[in-house]
Amino acid sequence: MALERTFSIIKPDATRRNLTGKVNAMLEEAGLRIIAQKRIRMTRENAETFYAVHKERPFFGELVDFMISGPVVVQVLEGENAIAKNRDVMGATNPKDAAEGTIRKTFAESIEANSVHGSDSQANAAIEIAYFFAGSELVG
Repeated sequence: MALERTFSIIKPDATRRNLTGKVNAMLEEAGLRIIAQKRIRMTRENAETFYAVHKERPFFGELVDFMISGPVVVQVLEGENAIAKNRDVMGATNPKDAAEGTIRKTFAESIEANSVHGSDSQANAAIEIAYFFAGSELVG
Protein backbone atom coordinates (compact mmCIF):
# COMPACT_ATOMS: atom_id res chain seq x y z
CA MET A 1 0.00 0.00 0.00
CA ALA A 2 1.09 3.53 -0.76
CA LEU A 3 1.28 6.41 1.67
CA GLU A 4 -0.60 9.27 0.00
CA ARG A 5 -1.80 12.76 0.68
CA THR A 6 -5.20 14.07 -0.31
CA PHE A 7 -7.12 17.30 0.03
CA SER A 8 -10.35 17.74 1.96
CA ILE A 9 -12.82 20.57 2.53
CA ILE A 10 -15.39 20.64 5.28
CA LYS A 11 -18.05 22.75 3.56
CA PRO A 12 -20.17 25.64 4.90
CA ASP A 13 -23.19 23.50 5.75
CA ALA A 14 -21.08 21.41 8.12
CA THR A 15 -19.12 24.30 9.67
CA ARG A 16 -22.39 26.20 10.23
CA ARG A 17 -23.67 23.25 12.27
CA ASN A 18 -20.39 22.92 14.20
CA LEU A 19 -19.61 19.47 12.77
CA THR A 20 -15.89 19.95 12.10
CA GLY A 21 -14.81 17.76 15.03
CA LYS A 22 -17.29 15.01 14.18
CA VAL A 23 -16.23 14.95 10.52
CA ASN A 24 -12.56 14.90 11.51
CA ALA A 25 -13.20 12.07 13.97
CA MET A 26 -14.69 10.00 11.13
CA LEU A 27 -11.67 10.75 8.93
CA GLU A 28 -9.25 9.80 11.70
CA GLU A 29 -11.19 6.64 12.55
CA ALA A 30 -10.80 5.66 8.89
CA GLY A 31 -7.02 5.80 9.32
CA LEU A 32 -6.38 9.25 7.89
CA ARG A 33 -4.09 11.73 9.63
CA ILE A 34 -4.68 15.49 9.39
CA ILE A 35 -1.29 17.02 8.57
CA ALA A 36 -2.47 20.55 7.72
CA GLN A 37 -5.67 22.40 8.47
CA LYS A 38 -7.10 25.91 8.47
CA ARG A 39 -10.50 27.53 8.71
CA ILE A 40 -10.98 30.12 5.98
CA ARG A 41 -13.64 32.11 4.23
CA MET A 42 -13.31 31.56 0.47
CA THR A 43 -13.61 34.61 -1.71
CA ARG A 44 -15.66 34.45 -4.89
CA GLU A 45 -12.39 34.46 -6.87
CA ASN A 46 -11.01 31.55 -4.76
CA ALA A 47 -14.14 29.48 -5.31
CA GLU A 48 -14.42 30.26 -9.03
CA THR A 49 -10.77 29.35 -9.58
CA PHE A 50 -10.90 26.22 -7.43
CA TYR A 51 -14.05 24.92 -9.14
CA ALA A 52 -13.12 26.17 -12.65
CA VAL A 53 -13.39 22.60 -13.97
CA HIS A 54 -17.17 22.96 -13.49
CA LYS A 55 -17.43 26.44 -15.07
CA GLU A 56 -19.57 25.29 -18.00
CA ARG A 57 -21.95 23.24 -15.87
CA PRO A 58 -25.35 24.68 -14.94
CA PHE A 59 -24.69 24.37 -11.18
CA PHE A 60 -21.41 26.36 -11.22
CA GLY A 61 -22.88 29.65 -9.97
CA GLU A 62 -24.84 27.96 -7.18
CA LEU A 63 -21.74 25.96 -6.17
CA VAL A 64 -19.64 29.11 -5.93
CA ASP A 65 -22.37 30.94 -3.99
CA PHE A 66 -22.63 28.02 -1.57
CA MET A 67 -18.87 27.73 -1.02
CA ILE A 68 -18.59 31.44 -0.14
CA SER A 69 -21.69 31.41 2.08
CA GLY A 70 -19.73 30.61 5.24
CA PRO A 71 -16.41 29.41 6.56
CA VAL A 72 -14.85 26.18 5.34
CA VAL A 73 -12.09 24.02 6.78
CA VAL A 74 -9.42 23.10 4.23
CA GLN A 75 -7.10 20.29 5.18
CA VAL A 76 -4.53 17.82 3.98
CA LEU A 77 -4.98 14.19 4.93
CA GLU A 78 -2.29 11.52 4.87
CA GLY A 79 -2.48 7.77 5.04
CA GLU A 80 -2.29 4.49 3.18
CA ASN A 81 -4.29 4.94 -0.04
CA ALA A 82 -5.58 8.22 1.38
CA ILE A 83 -7.49 9.27 -1.74
CA ALA A 84 -9.58 6.11 -1.94
CA LYS A 85 -9.97 5.92 1.83
CA ASN A 86 -11.20 9.53 2.03
CA ARG A 87 -13.64 9.00 -0.83
CA ASP A 88 -14.97 5.87 0.87
CA VAL A 89 -15.55 7.63 4.20
CA MET A 90 -17.12 10.65 2.46
CA GLY A 91 -19.69 8.52 0.64
CA ALA A 92 -21.50 9.18 -2.63
CA THR A 93 -21.94 12.79 -3.76
CA ASN A 94 -25.70 12.44 -3.38
CA PRO A 95 -26.30 11.63 0.29
CA LYS A 96 -29.39 9.60 -0.69
CA ASP A 97 -27.01 7.20 -2.49
CA ALA A 98 -24.31 7.24 0.21
CA ALA A 99 -23.68 4.17 2.34
CA GLU A 100 -24.70 4.16 5.99
CA GLY A 101 -21.94 5.40 8.28
CA THR A 102 -20.37 7.73 5.68
CA ILE A 103 -19.94 11.46 6.27
CA ARG A 104 -22.45 12.44 3.62
CA LYS A 105 -25.10 9.94 4.73
CA THR A 106 -24.66 11.08 8.32
CA PHE A 107 -24.35 14.86 7.90
CA ALA A 108 -25.22 16.14 4.41
CA GLU A 109 -28.32 18.28 4.03
CA SER A 110 -28.65 17.76 0.26
CA ILE A 111 -26.68 16.91 -2.87
CA GLU A 112 -25.59 20.56 -3.00
CA ALA A 113 -24.87 20.92 0.74
CA ASN A 114 -23.11 17.59 1.08
CA SER A 115 -20.72 18.61 3.88
CA VAL A 116 -17.35 17.59 2.37
CA HIS A 117 -15.14 17.69 -0.70
CA GLY A 118 -12.26 15.32 -1.40
CA SER A 119 -9.72 14.98 -4.19
CA ASP A 120 -10.50 12.33 -6.79
CA SER A 121 -6.95 11.58 -7.99
CA GLN A 122 -3.30 12.04 -7.08
CA ALA A 123 -2.94 14.73 -9.73
CA ASN A 124 -5.92 16.71 -8.44
CA ALA A 125 -4.84 16.22 -4.84
CA ALA A 126 -1.47 17.82 -5.62
CA ILE A 127 -3.14 20.76 -7.39
CA GLU A 128 -5.74 21.29 -4.66
CA ILE A 129 -3.22 21.04 -1.81
CA ALA A 130 -0.92 23.56 -3.50
CA TYR A 131 -3.85 25.94 -4.06
CA PHE A 132 -4.46 26.33 -0.32
CA PHE A 133 -1.19 25.34 1.42
CA ALA A 134 2.49 26.19 1.19
CA GLY A 135 4.79 23.20 1.52
CA SER A 136 5.98 24.47 4.91
CA GLU A 137 2.41 24.15 6.25
CA LEU A 138 2.34 20.37 5.74
CA VAL A 139 3.57 19.15 9.09
CA GLY A 140 2.92 15.42 9.14
